[in-house]
Amino acid sequence: MRMSINLTNDVSYGSMPPRQHAEGAFVERLLGTGVRPTKQRLLVLETLAAEPHDATAQEIHARLRERGEKVGLATVYRALAVLRERDVVDELAHRTGESCYRLCSPGHHHHLVCSRCHRVEELEGCEIDAWVKQASKTHGFRPASHTVEVVGLCADCLAA
Repeated sequence: MRMSINLTNDVSYGSMPPRQHAEGAFVERLLGTGVRPTKQRLLVLETLAAEPHDATAQEIHARLRERGEKVGLATVYRALAVLRERDVVDELAHRTGESCYRLCSPGHHHHLVCSRCHRVEELEGCEIDAWVKQASKTHGFRPASHTVEVVGLCADCLAA
């Protein structure tokens, strides 16, 4: 299961500034998944929410430092590990040797990832469930989950 923060939901926050809207949504999401909403986890989520596609732990750390936040790289890695474990963020493996992280929509989905600009498109629905069940049955395997990450070039990068 994949979960993320929907910052454009129908909840009214009255006159709260936008950052408080997001922080409130992040706190709710973390509490809903059994994760304590620490300042560091909220900062990591806020930083990921500002990313157009995905970001590595190092990129998140650099953005936090640029904003003057005193958060260590190890803390960013620990926060991301907890958030990934609880399906608050997705972990993508399209960069050799390092993971990328992204806030995604809730529910089971897969990704198309551009290897040049790192654009990420979510694919809702899953057309491979029947194949996974059949292949698992054939090999005497009991699947727990699956993920699909298709890496290639997006239309913009192909046209460039």
